[in-house]
Amino acid sequence: MTDIPTNLTQFLFEQTTKLEREWLEEQTQKNDLDLMTAFVATPRFLSKKMVFNDSKSNGGLVPECNGFQVNGWSLVRLARVWLLLHLPSVPKDQFVKNIETLFDTAELNELVALYSALPLLPYPWEWLPRATDAVRSNMGFVFDSIALLNPYPELYFSELAWNQLVLKTIFNGKPIDLIYGIDRRKNKDLAIAISDFISERFAAGRKIPLQIWRLVAPFSDETTFPNLINLLESELKAEREVAALVCFESKNPNVHSLLSKYPDLELSIKNGELDWSKIESIP
Repeated sequence: MTDIPTNLTQFLFEQTTKLEREWLEEQTQKNDLDLMTAFVATPRFLSKKMVFNDSKSNGGLVPECNGFQVNGWSLVRLARVWLLLHLPSVPKDQFVKNIETLFDTAELNELVALYSALPLLPYPWEWLPRATDAVRSNMGFVFDSIALLNPYPELYFSELAWNQLVLKTIFNGKPIDLIYGIDRRKNKDLAIAISDFISERFAAGRKIPLQIWRLVAPFSDETTFPNLINLLESELKAEREVAALVCFESKNPNVHSLLSKYPDLELSIKNGELDWSKIESIP
């Protein structure tokens, strides 16, 4: 059994009735097989309510795992993650076998709980194949459980796997600001792929999520000029603001100099009045 975060346990028990808490505590005294059975049976003993937690104000339920959050989860999902942390982590081979067995036999909601638990489970590298499989999943809830508000990909995904996750998030029309670590793992290959996507959309006369420009900004160069100029001359304020942010963050002096023609936008950025948090995810 791994160390159970005290804040996580306290929050879970605050959400449960006396009978629900007693059932959960009883399961932790049982053997591996019974714990795995309890993981599956959780919906029979706990309510289906949603739980809400403001991790920003309380310092997080798992302080040693930045980015782990449960806000908007179901109580069942939370309890299942908590139960997984009670499985004996040694010997390693048995622990890995137990988790793999749960993956192999899981239905949709069980998969969501398993992927949600990955950043907390021992032997994190063991779960990398499962996590990258989830990115390729056609099940929306499974994809969301690994891609959105989950710190595991930032910590363990290769650059290629990370880029695939981000691109699929964009293609699925989901907000990239929910990808944990999205700004810390910006990279040139991803910027090139997104620039190509933007050009294709513009050529087809289609809108794009404005937030995705934040991943292009540091790597923007002369090849992005046409698209940036279109945005700077747009009738939409949000599009002009996005172009200004890209120019401001670009490391290319020629791109950066475009902003000098728009002093009001430049001043707004320098004064901290305009940043990516002000840009809507979907135009």
